[in-house]
Order: sequence, then structure tokens, then C-alpha cells
Amino acid sequence: MPLTTDPALQGVLSRLHALSDAQTAALAAFEADRRAAGSTVSEEDLKTFRRDKLVALDRDKAEFCTRLCRATGARRVIEIGTSFGVSTLYLAAAVRANLAALGGEGIVVATEYEPSKAAQARANFAAAGVADLIDLREGDFRETLKTLPPAIDFVLVDIWIRYARAAIELVAPHLRPGAVVVCDNTQIQRSDYADYLAFVRDPARGFTSMTLPFDGGLEFSVFTGRA
Repeated sequence: MPLTTDPALQGVLSRLHALSDAQTAALAAFEADRRAAGSTVSEEDLKTFRRDKLVALDRDKAEFCTRLCRATGARRVIEIGTSFGVSTLYLAAAVRANLAALGGEGIVVATEYEPSKAAQARANFAAAGVADLIDLREGDFRETLKTLPPAIDFVLVDIWIRYARAAIELVAPHLRPGAVVVCDNTQIQRSDYADYLAFVRDPARGFTSMTLPFDGGLEFSVFTGRA
């Protein structure tokens, strides 16, 4: 069963997934060349290559996040790493459904560093009819997320790995007990995520966490609250 029957939203998601699928081979080839070259490929080279690429969350992961948000009634959602806004659209659809069912107010606070991607994401949000539910903050998330809504329900971390720990440290003080945090590709790049995993697997931080067996791994963490 589709997660939404809204034709505008479905149309935008279908178009973006098709574009993402078409880029998969190029992304895989670049990553293989980068691994073969070792440290000779700089982060700036990688950013340049990815500037016009979606680097979208896989469909099954995005749908899983949507279902998590529906199951928990999430209405205050943070996404760190928006790109063209594919996963943001899924999260906004979940928030919209939760507001219709539960009432109240809700928002998806999204972040994107690359201006061209932020512009395209805003166009996608408008085309899908969910722009009113999304607060896209452009720039360095360490600055743009200094102000956050209280009692956050759900967080998606899908950003440069080196910044994942900083992202969860910034958001953690604003989580409500029972909030869910999801982070992509924590199995395939486990050593690179070591500092992030150390944070969400430290009981003193108030989390319980496990890696789910999606392609590449998906870290599923629940904030239980600090003692």
C-alpha cells in the first residue's frame, strides 16, 4: 500500500527516485575510483562531483522512516542533510498525516549546506505541496540548528560522516524521551562512524541503539532519557 495517495507528492517522488536511480552507477564508479586512489581524492573533489547528484536515501529506508514517524506520532522532525529533498518529502508526508490524525502543530526542520541543492529542494517541496510543513535552513548546520523546537520526536542523520557526531550532540539536548534517531550506512562504513556510534551506544547519553540490516546498515536509536 502506498504511504501517500497524494498525486502531487507521488509524482515528485517518482521523478526524483528515477533521477536518483539513473545516477547510481556514476556514484558507485566514483566511489570505487576514490577507494582505489586512497587519500589522493580530496573531500573537495567529492563535494564537486556530488554537487548535482541526489545522493538520496534508499526507498525502503525512506519508507521505514515514514512508518516510524507515523507509529510514534512524530510532529517535530529534524533532518540533517537534505540534498534535493527526497527523504524530506517522506518525512513531511508523515508529519502531515499525523497532524490530520492528532491535531496540533508540526514542522520538518531540514538542513542543506549546498545552495544549489537547497534551491532545488525548495522547488521540489513546492511542487509536492508540502512546502508549508518544511523549514529548510541553508548553511552550516552547526549554525542553522542553534535554535530548535522543543521535544523533538524524530531525527534523520544523513550527512558527511565526519559531521555525524557533531550533529547528534547538537540535537540530543532537544529530544523528548522516546524520540527516535536514524543514521544511514552505519554498517558499511562502521569504522568511519565510530565516534557517532560511541555516542548513541553510551547509556550515559540516554540512548539505546542497534544497527538494522538495511543495505549499508541503518542505525536505529531511541532516546530513553537521561537518569
